[in-house]
Amino acid sequence: MAYELYYWPEIQGRGEFVRLALEEAAAPYVDVARMRGGVKRMTSMMDDRRATRPPFAPPFLKAGKLVIAQTANILMFLGERHRLAPRDDAGRLFTHQLQLTIADVVAEVHDTHHPVAASLYYEDQKAEARRKAADVTAHRLPKYLGYFERVLANNPRGTWLVGARPTYADLSLFQLMEGLRYAFPKAMKRIARRHPHVMAARDAVAARPRIVAYLASPRRIAFNEQGIFRHYAELDK
Repeated sequence: MAYELYYWPEIQGRGEFVRLALEEAAAPYVDVARMRGGVKRMTSMMDDRRATRPPFAPPFLKAGKLVIAQTANILMFLGERHRLAPRDDAGRLFTHQLQLTIADVVAEVHDTHHPVAASLYYEDQKAEARRKAADVTAHRLPKYLGYFERVLANNPRGTWLVGARPTYADLSLFQLMEGLRYAFPKAMKRIARRHPHVMAARDAVAARPRIVAYLASPRRIAFNEQGIFRHYAELDK
């Protein structure tokens, strides 16, 4: 059975966290919205008035008859199925906790270019975006990355966030770092130097054979100014 992943076809966005897990697991999947008629299929599932458990928004994953929405929820499901999470309850829940914290960072990064309203264009909120981005790069990112740095430094079993094996949280931390370095190259050059364990974990994920192959393939969508991580030079101080 191939999984069906539903996410917007032109951006990495939140769907990329799921793609990385599927690729690392070598799990067969179809990126539905990138197929002909796929976006219509995706929106039809969201808009189905008869559905008792409809997804609110992408990404969502179809596994047989099961439809799972929300990035962290999907990853918890895949982690248990594909050895991308610890088997014990404490480790499994801590991995989920880390993923939810990454989701918090992603939301704050999104708000650097849409601090007033997602329905407005970036050009309509540039002044507010500059203020938000200045706070995020000066205070919020160091606080979040400092937390991940501490978790990594205190893991006695090696390079990863939880235990001795990579989890979906490590894959997501990699994606977070890639996105931040795209959006804020100047600020991240300063910040990254203070978080060597985070950078080592990022490098370890980037070196994994299946991730190397995925990043070099056309399945990896390039960062662009339509997604969550956007580079606007005036926001990168």
